[in-house]
Amino acid sequence: MHLVAPSLLAADFRRLNEAITFVNESEADWFHLDVMDGNFVPNISFGPFIIEQIAQDATKYLDVHLMIDQPERYIEDFAKAGASGITIHAEATNHVHRVVQQIKEAGCKAGVALNPHTPVGVLENIIEELDLVLIMTVNPGFGGQKFIYQSIPKIRQAYDMIQVRNSPAIIEVDGGIGLQNAQKVLEAGARVLVAGSAVFKADDPAEVVRRLKAISGNPVSMV
Repeated sequence: MHLVAPSLLAADFRRLNEAITFVNESEADWFHLDVMDGNFVPNISFGPFIIEQIAQDATKYLDVHLMIDQPERYIEDFAKAGASGITIHAEATNHVHRVVQQIKEAGCKAGVALNPHTPVGVLENIIEELDLVLIMTVNPGFGGQKFIYQSIPKIRQAYDMIQVRNSPAIIEVDGGIGLQNAQKVLEAGARVLVAGSAVFKADDPAEVVRRLKAISGNPVSMV
């Protein structure tokens, strides 16, 4: 069964507590929390202090996505704030393996994200150590972007690498995900759907989550 992770970046931050309550009470599985530093990506979002506040009320997995340079500087801070899993970008550090170990030593699940232009092959020497591979299907930094359909073969490549190497990792897909493309990414091998605008900008967010959860899609291996 696949998971749905609404991205709080798309929520109305004037009513953040309402958004947290919504995710808690909906059929969603995870909270997806996008951290942006204004350097690795153009925008600035929030840091450990806000995540600590969210963690006080959230009753589900906190999926923290660090879109920041040199994430190794802040792993312990986000772990202490309440992160369940921490995902870093392969492009953001020269020491991916070291940071993955740092995340695990901090007591969190470890993930690595790939921007649209970054090949899956960069995970070749780390895939067995990962709990999650995040395939970005938009260029990171802004919500509400259109899904890059050329990313679907990349999801399949990541899925095949995981199968061949017997990795415990699951694939998460983030960027422009909605009812119009969720089945395609699930069939390519994705397990976690991050949905921001598709959920929080909808007239009936709970119904969108329900429909995303109801989609069927069996991974198709390309091996």
